[in-house]
Amino acid sequence: MIHEILPVGMLQCNCSVFGDEATREGLVVDPGDEIDSILEILHRHGLKVKAIVITHAHIDHIGGAQKLKRSTGAPIYMNANDRALQHMMDVQAGWLGMETPEEASVDVDAKDGDSLVFGTTEVHVMHTPGHTQGSISLWMPSEQKLVAGDTLFRDSIGRTDLPGGNGRQILQSIHDKLLPLPEETVVIPGHGGNTTIGREKRLNPFLNGSFQGGLE
Repeated sequence: MIHEILPVGMLQCNCSVFGDEATREGLVVDPGDEIDSILEILHRHGLKVKAIVITHAHIDHIGGAQKLKRSTGAPIYMNANDRALQHMMDVQAGWLGMETPEEASVDVDAKDGDSLVFGTTEVHVMHTPGHTQGSISLWMPSEQKLVAGDTLFRDSIGRTDLPGGNGRQILQSIHDKLLPLPEETVVIPGHGGNTTIGREKRLNPFLNGSFQGGLE
């Protein structure tokens, strides 16, 4: 399995490029920016993108999706519960003091329990609301990998103080959907370094009861 992680844009969102070494079918997750660099990775590996998946509609994760779609012809998958947030690109750009990107034309509603296949790899969509109402995580059993978006981080969880955020909901999503995965599962978060499910069960203060603050 080809897997390159490219931190892109002002907020260094982790964009994942996956590829099947036999069929050269690819999957791109969260192309928030720096599309030329993503295209270079695809070209270097000779990958044809089968799907572009957005874990949630914050600008740093979705900002470059339409440009990548136009360059590759691949459909965009996103959970419909984030459509309202998707239509706030101008507001989100204002928060960061950046130009408003071209709005992504979403082709497929990525719903809980859905799956998509590239090459021989099956990807399971898990609806994990809390950071936003349409946040999803992607579970690849054959690779023991979870792309968690901004739901779960190394030693932390996603912020819940932005529109659509809910502190109780994100914890429920993590406990119900993510923590039951095998402990050796590698977690690729939306920002920062990788971790594992087992490590976060043991050491994440938001999950092991040691966090003393409150959540929105």
